[in-house]
Amino acid sequence: MDRYEQVIELAKRRGFLWNSFELYGGTAGFYDYGPLGSTLKRRIEQIWREIYVIQEGFMEIECPTIGIEEVFVASGHVGGFSDPLCECKQCGEAFRADHLIKHIVEEADGLTDEELDRTIAQNGVKCPECGGDLGNTYEFNLMFKTQIGPGNGRKGYLRPETAQGMFVDFLRLARYYRDKLPFGATQIGKSYRNEISPRQGVIRLREFTQAEAEIFIDPRVKTHPNIQRFGNTALNLYSDAAQDKGASEIMTVREAVDKGIIAHEFLAYQVALVDHFLQRVGISPEKLRFRQHRKDEMAHYAIDCWDAEILTERFGWVEVVGIADRTDYDLSAHANMSKTELSIYIEYEQPRMVEKFVVKPNMGKMGPMFKGKAKVVAEALKALPQEALEKEEIKVSVNGEEFTVPRELVEFTQETIKVSGENIVPHVIEPSFGIDRILYSVMEHAYDEEMVPAKASEGDNEDEARIVLRFKKEVSPIKVAVLPLLTRRELIEPAKEIASRLRDKGLLAAYDDSGTIGRRYRRNDEIGTPYCITIDYDTLEDNTVTIRDRDSMQQVRASVDTIDDVLYELVYRAKKIETAGKPL
Repeated sequence: MDRYEQVIELAKRRGFLWNSFELYGGTAGFYDYGPLGSTLKRRIEQIWREIYVIQEGFMEIECPTIGIEEVFVASGHVGGFSDPLCECKQCGEAFRADHLIKHIVEEADGLTDEELDRTIAQNGVKCPECGGDLGNTYEFNLMFKTQIGPGNGRKGYLRPETAQGMFVDFLRLARYYRDKLPFGATQIGKSYRNEISPRQGVIRLREFTQAEAEIFIDPRVKTHPNIQRFGNTALNLYSDAAQDKGASEIMTVREAVDKGIIAHEFLAYQVALVDHFLQRVGISPEKLRFRQHRKDEMAHYAIDCWDAEILTERFGWVEVVGIADRTDYDLSAHANMSKTELSIYIEYEQPRMVEKFVVKPNMGKMGPMFKGKAKVVAEALKALPQEALEKEEIKVSVNGEEFTVPRELVEFTQETIKVSGENIVPHVIEPSFGIDRILYSVMEHAYDEEMVPAKASEGDNEDEARIVLRFKKEVSPIKVAVLPLLTRRELIEPAKEIASRLRDKGLLAAYDDSGTIGRRYRRNDEIGTPYCITIDYDTLEDNTVTIRDRDSMQQVRASVDTIDDVLYELVYRAKKIETAGKPL
């Protein structure tokens, strides 16, 4: 088995991940999180919240997972959120056409459908399932479509990302933050993409969890007030230029900004914050890099975009986070669709005298002429250039209807006025996290096997292989296992009392009295439990217990009286096991 199979086998056996709908044969692209998987996922999400909500101050909101059609028309998903699909003429299996030629073309995802068809034909690419010929490539929209309400209800879609809800709520968010830039909103929730051929386990799902932050900033000020926090942080950057050379390079955040490799400080800070989060949850720094989108793959509206990529044994470098400066694209798109101004009024430090072209419709005469539409006609007039207003008959279009306004009903002039501020459309910095991919990567990077010598005290008589998940302690699903040496009442009662005290301390403690003590240690090593507490007959004599460290297997003897405080400090305060009690 390769590492992926080892991790997934352990995950299924120990209650981290299960195939969804297994009772009915399952279907690709869906996974259930078991008891340990759900807990591990919540640990990762809680650390994300601690960083982005508590420390950065970007408050969390929650939006519906179903959105009305207009939202996704504005965002571009209805018209352009698709992947190239081709089907086998023989067995009917569907494939992503660009994935079929990744071993032939380095940047396959940038090819047109016609270029994909030509490459497939020229290289004799056949169906991976049956060897049959492949049909022509066409675009397949990845959104799940639904209907809101009965009958001819309103068209809707399951959201393909959490971001749009935060853009739609922009005006409410601006009011909450008292119209002071920069501010941000965060959201953790389910998103849905009808993937063509999700054959990569938890790496490519049809229902997945995203954690996103949308940070609204003044487009004129892209420095970051706290950049010194990460100024000397070294990042593994696979920039556009580095990709030409075929090798990433290590440089500090400050160097990356000064050399213009990362567009500006605010984006660089967010890249460094992603690096900080991923390493904190357990991603190996030597298997983490940040790849810059190349000029031919960069979204037309983005100034700069970087993907955090994690090295996995089977799938190579996998994108887990995208960090982009999306400019004002999203807010402008929703403003155009909703006909609502999505901007913030920014007051100048000192008022300015400016020349302004002013249009003054004669509302006294326009009212009787245009009746209920006079106001919208007047607003349309104000948006016209001077040359259009100088004609004898002025034509304006409102909601597809054309109106003719006599020249004498409109006055215009240049005026010098004092301006105290202006309305601006903020730019958006977006770090977008794929939680499921991060969780799998954490498990793979934590997975380890080693041979350990037999220990008679643990019930072992010969050397054996030990599987251990070396999770970061704050990430581990179970923090401590409480183990009575034998299933005797005199040991069980104090063991359960200790487990209760640990839970009162906020530590998720598991109680286990099944099997030999050595087997119980191995079970907890497999699920990544950092510490085991063993209650034995010495406990009844001297009120002490054995604490065993998962990684080193070192053991110390510690007092029961302070055991809850000691374990809390071991888990959350980086206390060393040798300082927790008397070494054994």
